[in-house]
Amino acid sequence: MPKVPMTVGGAEKLRSELNKLKTVQRPKISAAIAEAREHGDLRENAEYHAAREQQSFCEGRITEIESKLAESEVIDVTKINPSGRVIFGTTVTLYNLDSEETVRYQIVGEDEADVPSGKISVGSPIARAVMGKSEGDEIVVNAPAGEIAYEIESVEHL
Repeated sequence: MPKVPMTVGGAEKLRSELNKLKTVQRPKISAAIAEAREHGDLRENAEYHAAREQQSFCEGRITEIESKLAESEVIDVTKINPSGRVIFGTTVTLYNLDSEETVRYQIVGEDEADVPSGKISVGSPIARAVMGKSEGDEIVVNAPAGEIAYEIESVEHL
């Protein structure tokens, strides 16, 4: 199975969530289940069923994160010599040739994408259009609103 690219920051965020789930959430849920058991009949015990549901969600998320980390290839773009070309993990500044606005995006893995914070998925139309291109190149992105022309102003390894 091919490895899924992930930035160092994305991997750290997942490891942090995993640690919190295992060391904080899991013990808290276990305590809630134990307390609910002490209340007697489990068939009509809403607290018990709610705690079991939380436990199920927590264990599912732990499994999901462990799987994502196992299937990922963490790429530290700061350890790659800058070539001026857009690659996974680089931060690219684009100049919109029509609106004359500048936008800045880091190209990240699918699970890390967060457009409001400037992180776009490697599979997004903009990322696909800029991958492998260099500073000064002009690209056209096929967006839902139509074609948008950009010039690549800078490529940074941050």
